[in-house]
Amino acid sequence: MERLRFATVGSVDDGKSTLIGRLLYDSKSIFEDQLEHIEAVSKRRGDDYVDLSLLTDGLRAEREQGITIDVAYRYFATPKRSFIIADCPGHIQYTRNMITGASNVDLAIVLIDARTGVIEQTRRHSLLVSLLGVPHLVICVNKMDLVGYDQEVFDRIRGEFEEFASRLDLQDVTFLPISALAGDNCVTRSSNMDWYEGPTLLHHLENVYTASDDNRIDTRFPVQFVIRPQRADFPDYRGYAGRVAGGVLRVGDEIMVLPSGLTSTITGIDSPTGPLQEATPGQAVTVLLADDLSITRGDMICRPNNRPRVSQELEAMLCWMDDAAPMQPDKIYTIKHTSKVARTKITEVLYRLNISTLSRETGVNQLAMNEIGRVTLHTTAPLMFDDYHQNRTTGCFIIVDEATGQTAGAGMLLSPRT
Repeated sequence: MERLRFATVGSVDDGKSTLIGRLLYDSKSIFEDQLEHIEAVSKRRGDDYVDLSLLTDGLRAEREQGITIDVAYRYFATPKRSFIIADCPGHIQYTRNMITGASNVDLAIVLIDARTGVIEQTRRHSLLVSLLGVPHLVICVNKMDLVGYDQEVFDRIRGEFEEFASRLDLQDVTFLPISALAGDNCVTRSSNMDWYEGPTLLHHLENVYTASDDNRIDTRFPVQFVIRPQRADFPDYRGYAGRVAGGVLRVGDEIMVLPSGLTSTITGIDSPTGPLQEATPGQAVTVLLADDLSITRGDMICRPNNRPRVSQELEAMLCWMDDAAPMQPDKIYTIKHTSKVARTKITEVLYRLNISTLSRETGVNQLAMNEIGRVTLHTTAPLMFDDYHQNRTTGCFIIVDEATGQTAGAGMLLSPRT
């Protein structure tokens, strides 16, 4: 069954957790004991309705404060698709958590409170979705029941967002008026908004076209592990295991291994379900080659006439996530990119991005937690990579503080400015 990953983002109290609860409830993806539990908690808190946000706000601190802190993942399925939901926090303090949750989704739902319209955190999260290269965006104007299901309110908010979004790199944007609490236009069409002729949210999620989102042109296969069983029944077996990051691997294809530049031919592709004739993006497979080449973890298999960039000098948009220490220029960090691990230092902060105004702030030399900037890096070993907007897998990396072992930052590799 085809799978869709999507994230809900937006400001605090815009109804992200309630919307997910509504989707789970109306699609009958809740166990009876879960429903009984949230009914009891809602009653204990004095609510005169079942608070569906409790299905995702699982931390005690979240329930006490009524906000989402960490990214909550939920799963459900319909006859058409299976879904993985990332419920991202809306508070500015947890921007790094939101980036983590939205970093690998196919679609993002931005919720906007119909009473307040487009606010700073709406713009902030929309900018982050744009930077993360999320292919599809759904703008849900929520709480329409609190504004009398007024079409003029919806049209005004749509106009506000379209004006702001014209400065962003957003490809596919859909607008829906909903009420997550009442269930209007979430799973079933609302009789309260006859003026809206578009699909319900679930119908859109089931039918949004994602087949062209994966890069099936640029073949990229980061090697994670070299398999040599050295058993009597597999005396000469040598396979290279990993996950296809781009393009299509086929038996008989000529390939090149980077950084060595050695070439060979694919003689077989093994998978957990048996031999394959081809492997597509996202599949975990083992590749067999005609020649015994010197290949190790961190190497990249590609096509001889279609290679990623290979360099130790990098340029990237970097989000700093370390709450203990700001980014320090020239400090040595560990960088993890696909299956490659090296050491790196950030040589320059080209500018810091003001994610409220979209302005670029120059003259800074460090980034604090939740700040984003364009930086240059130097690594101790060459990385094989693509521009992030060309391939989100080979274009991303994380930085680890060697002293604490904590993830200090996450970045998106870009082509150098000319």
